[in-house]
Amino acid sequence: MILVSSCLAGMPVRYNGTSCGLSAIQSLIQTKKAVPVCPELLGGFTTPREPAEIVGGSAEDVLDGTASVIGKSGRDVTSLYIQGAYQTLEKAQELNATVVVLKESSPSCGSSMIYNGTFQGEQVTGMGVTTALLRRHSIKVFSEEEYKLMFETSPG
Repeated sequence: MILVSSCLAGMPVRYNGTSCGLSAIQSLIQTKKAVPVCPELLGGFTTPREPAEIVGGSAEDVLDGTASVIGKSGRDVTSLYIQGAYQTLEKAQELNATVVVLKESSPSCGSSMIYNGTFQGEQVTGMGVTTALLRRHSIKVFSEEEYKLMFETSPG
């Protein structure tokens, strides 16, 4: 089973109430090979919500309690991101998910790039809180871009 970001499945759950659906992901859901999940909604957020970024370290640091996830207004939303990460991990374990495809750049879901914590639109190498937790538990996490490359280059 594959777990995928709900926004990639076409659900309007991103922070600004939009989606970024991919036909390959939607096809996986329709054929019951994938299940959508939104770590931020599982953590207790609603849609739309204020954008947030990791501040003071990495997603690993957030999990270890030495960095935070802060909303653009300055509100500390770390606990909601951690809660959503653990709920997603639980779902992945329940489904025996071997692969998780999450939305790049998100403070929850980013797998190789995230925003730098200044709310200036600048990205840095890094991962989101959910990705960090899943990887700590040896679950493979890919971005939609990596998944598209695998999908496009896989035979048959």
